[in-house]
Amino acid sequence: MRTWRELRGFPLAIRLLLVNQLGVNTGFYLLIPYLATHLGEDLGMSAAVVGIVLGVRNLSQQGLFLIGGSAADRLGARGVIIAGCAVRTLGFALFALGDGLPVLLAASVLSGLAGALFNPAVRAYLAREAGERRAEAFALFNVFATTGALIGPLLGSALLLVDFRASALTAAAIFAVLTVAQALVLPAREVEPSTGGVLADWREVVGNRAFLAFALAMVGMFTLENQLYLLLPAGARQATGWDGAAGLVFLVGTLANLALQLRVTRALKRRGSRARWIGAGLALMGLAFVPPLLVAGASPGGRGTAVLYALPVLAGALLLYLGVMAAQPFVMELIPRFGRPELTGTYFGVFYVVSGIAAAVGNTAVGWAMDTGEGGGAAWLPWACCTGFGLASAGGVAWLHRSGALPARTEDVVAAA
Repeated sequence: MRTWRELRGFPLAIRLLLVNQLGVNTGFYLLIPYLATHLGEDLGMSAAVVGIVLGVRNLSQQGLFLIGGSAADRLGARGVIIAGCAVRTLGFALFALGDGLPVLLAASVLSGLAGALFNPAVRAYLAREAGERRAEAFALFNVFATTGALIGPLLGSALLLVDFRASALTAAAIFAVLTVAQALVLPAREVEPSTGGVLADWREVVGNRAFLAFALAMVGMFTLENQLYLLLPAGARQATGWDGAAGLVFLVGTLANLALQLRVTRALKRRGSRARWIGAGLALMGLAFVPPLLVAGASPGGRGTAVLYALPVLAGALLLYLGVMAAQPFVMELIPRFGRPELTGTYFGVFYVVSGIAAAVGNTAVGWAMDTGEGGGAAWLPWACCTGFGLASAGGVAWLHRSGALPARTEDVVAAA
């Protein structure tokens, strides 16, 4: 009820963008998690080819975020959001209609390009529309995104009982509806005329050392969030001996997010600076991997033992979600404050490029730790690695805050004085 009241307090544009994110995550997660299985088992492709198709999609998105952010600044975020949804409609439809490698690669490029277009554009539009209520707007954004990430796999599992094409066409239909909705309802906003070239904008943002340092410090947040799909589900399955235990990780997180996100953001917003809570959230995300570490490598001996072993893993998932709730809205609120309002989209684009590359390195390290730990009898290693990532990122943000490198809000300056 509190979430609904908060939602109604925002203008129509923000409400539509929040519903849009629910649809984006629902459509994405009902298809992409099952794509590798479809390519390998249904189409009989080798692991190398599957890796190429998935890698092309990820590279297309991560590598082109900067293009999407600059397009949002120069052409207007509304048009870029609509274009991104339309391109993903086409990309997901190609997954349903084509079995050949050229078609699948084209679908991967289009679906990745779509994310590169609308992800920074949506955040730039939201930041501009929300004004001083950015933290609450991004908190709601997190609620809708998390809910979509839960609904998507559940819907995808049901549609796979028909076949993969049913999932792909449903995902394409969701993005087609979103495209039409944005075109009909999302208000257009006047774009400030640019005084320089795109390369000049990029040089300005990349030359902002404080911003780049902050983006690199966020490696912990992105790396640890990704463990909701890698390490924590694997830990839940191993601790309980039940494949369905992985779903409990998402269920616990989604319920906590729906119940607590707005309360957490509002409570922290009234107490201390934003940077302080970003650091605290990152530290909590790192410490979330300590409870699962205590049962790492343990094998359940029965139903009662399985439940007992599951509790630390679920407690870790809950702590991880709480850390995200504390940090993420303030991270999103802080990014536009590093530079000129006319470059909001570019700042979001560069942020996702830098943090995406850093998180890819972090995920590789976690994967190496999982393999090494399993082969060397050190099941605790990946969990300890994640704790280190979180605490290191928290320390980085704390150092930037103490050195005065992070932009302060007017309210924070007055409170400090």
